[in-house]
Amino acid sequence: MEKGYKSGFVAVIGRPNVGKSTLINSLIGQKIAIMSDKPQTTRNKILCVLSQPDAQIIFIDTPGIHKPKHKLGEYMVSAAENTLKEVDVILFVVDASEDLGAGEMYILERLRNTKKPVVLVVNKIDKIDKQQILPTISRYADRYNFIGVVPISAKQNTNLDYLVDEIKKHLEEGPQYYPNDMVTDQPERLIAAELIREKVLHLTREEIPHAIAVDLEEMSRRENDDVYIRATIYVERDSQKGIVIGARGALLKEIGALARTDIEHLLGSKVYLDLWVKVKKDWRNRDGILRGLGYE
Repeated sequence: MEKGYKSGFVAVIGRPNVGKSTLINSLIGQKIAIMSDKPQTTRNKILCVLSQPDAQIIFIDTPGIHKPKHKLGEYMVSAAENTLKEVDVILFVVDASEDLGAGEMYILERLRNTKKPVVLVVNKIDKIDKQQILPTISRYADRYNFIGVVPISAKQNTNLDYLVDEIKKHLEEGPQYYPNDMVTDQPERLIAAELIREKVLHLTREEIPHAIAVDLEEMSRRENDDVYIRATIYVERDSQKGIVIGARGALLKEIGALARTDIEHLLGSKVYLDLWVKVKKDWRNRDGILRGLGYE
């Protein structure tokens, strides 16, 4: 690599629903992490790679840190907190349109124990008046010694170049870990399953999102180069199954149509998507089922 080339791992943390996944996708320029206005959308650590001529930044999108209510929640919080020990820089993402509350204070306490450099990322500045930005920053800066502060709008790509420059300031010289054309370590089948789950989150009511898991059981390429995918959407109760399927299967068809469009864009091929809905009672509290779904 050229002299002065930098590289490093950057954790993206924050409360649920502050825009972490939107930020990752905007930085990478490609949809990798699924997005939803439902809290706790991200369940796994997702590694995304930004390669530039002078640096390679490996972002780790983490589940939102929250007080867990079941074993899946415990796994999610553990995954997020363990990530803090493995990285070179931490981005603490907050929502500019919301007050600093107990959730943010909880995360700040965790950050004090890491001894890692932390950049405060004030997201969603498009939702507030410009005069409110500095007071918002001050509320956080009074409580923690951040190495940098960058106000952004991930949705509108505002100040993202400044954020990348700020990150580079705090990376050491190092090797290029991944090829230039690699944007994630996630296999295509996992991303496809997450895209299906994203559509369920968008189209269902409040009781459904957290009870949903998607298992992609088959993904194969046909002779005509089309891709066949069979996936099962798991819920916890029979009533939830009826909601996801909808009257005469209407909602499930809509989920399939929206997911197929995104998966075809991901794979660059025509996709035949075969969706099923099954009940697994209380799956979020059952270790064996969680392991089978990839939550180790």
